[in-house]
This record gives sequence, C-alpha cells and structure tokens, in this order.
Amino acid sequence: MTVTKSDDWPQRSKELGALLARAGLGDRRAFAALYERTSGHLFAVVLRIQRDRALAEELLQDIFVNVWKAAAGFDAAQSQPLTWLTSIARNRAIDSLRRAQAQPRLVSASRDEDDDGPDQTEALADESPGPLDLLSRASDARLLSLCMEGLSAQQRQSVALAFYDGLSHAEVAEHLRQPLGTVKSWVRRGLTTLKTCLERAVHRDEGEAGAPSSSRGSLAGGEA
Repeated sequence: MTVTKSDDWPQRSKELGALLARAGLGDRRAFAALYERTSGHLFAVVLRIQRDRALAEELLQDIFVNVWKAAAGFDAAQSQPLTWLTSIARNRAIDSLRRAQAQPRLVSASRDEDDDGPDQTEALADESPGPLDLLSRASDARLLSLCMEGLSAQQRQSVALAFYDGLSHAEVAEHLRQPLGTVKSWVRRGLTTLKTCLERAVHRDEGEAGAPSSSRGSLAGGEA
C-alpha cells in the first residue's frame, strides 16, 4: 500500500503521530492519551486473532508496553500511526497463537459417571480455525501470498485494509469510496476463499512433513 506523506494524513492520524512522537520522548501523559484513543481499536484487532477475551486483554497490555518502548522508533515516512500500531498488535497476537500451538494440550478423555458436562474430546473435535488461525500455523508468508493471489483485486485490497491495517468495514468503504454493503461482500467472500486456500496449504504442509519435497500446483487455483 502506498504511504501518504504526513502532511496529507487525516487529522486523526496527525494527532496520533504527535502523541507517538511525544511518547517517544518519555511523555507519559501523551502515552496515556494514545492508549485512550487507540486501545479499543487495537483490542478489536487482537480479538479477531486471539478469541480468548482474557488472553486478549493481557496481550493488549503487553502491546502497549511494547509501544511505549518502541515509540521513539516510529517512522512517519514508512506508515501512518494506526497502521504501525495495528501491525504491532497483530504480530503480537499471532505470536501468542504460535506459542500456544507449540504447547501440548492435555485433556482427559474420561469423565466421571455423574458428570453431565460435555465431553472435552468432543469439544476439541468441533474447533474450526478461522483464516488468521490458519495463517498463524502457516510455515511462512509464502502460503499467504499464494492464497492472496487467488482473490480478486477488490477482495485482496479490502482484506488487506481490514486485517493488516485494522480498519473497520466502514473505514474500508470510505477509503475505497465504495458502498458499505459492497465492501462487506468483498471482505466476506475474500475471507471464505482465503480460508479454503489456507486450509489446503496447512493440511498439505502437515501431510508432507518429513516427506521428500515435490512440485506443488497453485494453491489458490480456481478460487474466485
């Protein structure tokens, strides 16, 4: 995505940029204001990836600790403030999923005869990962890049704005100057296609683990 010059930023971005600059100099009041103005947005970004609300709340605090430490390194020539903050939040949330998936989950397959609660093994079997969960399991960005190629240009741009820049559907619609309903449709169809492609990629990677490499066709072929 092309980065606009800071002089051309919306007023909100200019204000966030000023708060980041002051926070980078150790201004705690500016940092508190930055937290107040962006924490809700970043929490929503984290919840899209880490669906456990309690863990998401812990992650949000860690994210702002990182922001406080890294604020002095924010480069307005590289991205707008909210894009930079969203990237930190998104990467932190994905890292938390990767760490969780690297740890074995021990669940008792037995239960007491008087226990009328659901069988935990059945609950595990019903889990269905979303696109971002699958992305966190992908070996590298190559899989996502291939799958994104299977989307239409409108779907690709809409998904990127929503999940990389953390924009709401309304903000994506305003950015693209398209009707809200149209943008929602692009995002929904794009995510459905992306999920199908990532599922194939992850399953293929898992199935070929340790096996001799072989040529692969287009992961996203035939997706629209």
